Amino acid sequence: MYDHTFDPGTRDDQALCDHVAVTLAGLPGVRAVALGGSRAAGTHRPDSDWDFAVYYRGGFNPDDLRAVGWPGEVSDLGGWGGGVFNGGGWMVVDGRHVDVHYRDLDDVERRLAQAKDGVFDVEQLMFHLAGVPTYIVVAELALNRVLRGRLPQPRYPGALSRSAYDRWSADAGLTLSYAQNAHAVKGHVTESVGAVAVATCQAAHAIMAARREWVTNEKTLVDRARLRDIDDILAAATADRLTEVVERASTLLTSALELTQPTPED
Repeated sequence: MYDHTFDPGTRDDQALCDHVAVTLAGLPGVRAVALGGSRAAGTHRPDSDWDFAVYYRGGFNPDDLRAVGWPGEVSDLGGWGGGVFNGGGWMVVDGRHVDVHYRDLDDVERRLAQAKDGVFDVEQLMFHLAGVPTYIVVAELALNRVLRGRLPQPRYPGALSRSAYDRWSADAGLTLSYAQNAHAVKGHVTESVGAVAVATCQAAHAIMAARREWVTNEKTLVDRARLRDIDDILAAATADRLTEVVERASTLLTSALELTQPTPED
C-alpha cells in the first residue's frame, strides 16, 4: 500500500533528485530522465511529490524498476489504462513520495509530430474531468527539466493552438447544451453540476490553447484560465434553479472563449 505520510528523510532535495535520476537512468532501455510537476516549475511545497518521467526506447520492463526496491506500487506497461499515460509507479524514496511515469520515446515523438500538424486525440484518464489530450506528452517535453540524457523542448505549434481551441471550445458548448436539455430541465442537480464542471475544464483547455500555454494536468487549469467565477454560479445550483445556473455558466464560458482567440499560425 502506498504510504501518503510525509517524511523529510535524510537526503536534501538535490541529493534525492540526483539519487533518483541516476537510478532511473541506469535501468535497461532508459534513454532520458526528466523531472516534472511542481518541482520542475519551482512552485512546490516542502511536502510536494516528486514527479519523474523515464523515456525509454525499444521496450521497458517494469520489473527492473521493482527490483530497485523502493517501497510502493509499480504498474505494468499500460497499467494506467493505456494510451499516452501508459503506466508508472508510486513509491517512497528516503521518506519522500516519488512518482515515476513511463514514456515510450517512439510514441512521444509520434505525438510531437502530430502536434506540429495540429493533430491530437482526447483520452479518458483518472483524475482528469475533461480527459487528457494526447499532446500532454509534448507539453511535458516543453516544461519538464531534463536530468539525464537529451530530449527536445518544443514551442507550442500554431496549428495545435487553432485545432485545440476549436475542439475544446466545441466540446464545451456541446457539454453545456446536453447539461441544459438532458438534466437541468429535469432537476438533476448532480448531473447538471458535473457537466458544467466538465465544460469548464474543456473551455479552460481551449483558452490555454489559444494562449499557447502548455497544460499537463487540471489541478490549476481553471485558475490559469481565469474561470474561477464558475464557483459562485455553481453554488446556487438547486433543483429549481438549474436551468438558470447552466445558462449563467454558458454565458461565462462563452464570453471567456470569445475574448481569447488563437493568434495566426507561425
